[in-house]
Amino acid sequence: MSDDRIIELEIKVAYQEDLLQTLNTIVSGQQQQIGRLDATCRMLNERIKSLSSEGGPVGAVDEVPPHY
Repeated sequence: MSDDRIIELEIKVAYQEDLLQTLNTIVSGQQQQIGRLDATCRMLNERIKSLSSEGGPVGAVDEVPPHY
């Protein structure tokens, strides 16, 4: 192989390594965000369950307004 070909391949590898690092950072951030969203969904689900077991506002939606 000529020196020019080796240099070209080294440049390509350097760009690929940089891209891989950038993608790893993005995926890591997305995984953290998914974890936070999952925790929020679980908390909201528990809150909805507790409200429905207390007979709170969830049941009040079906009630007839007082002016009828």
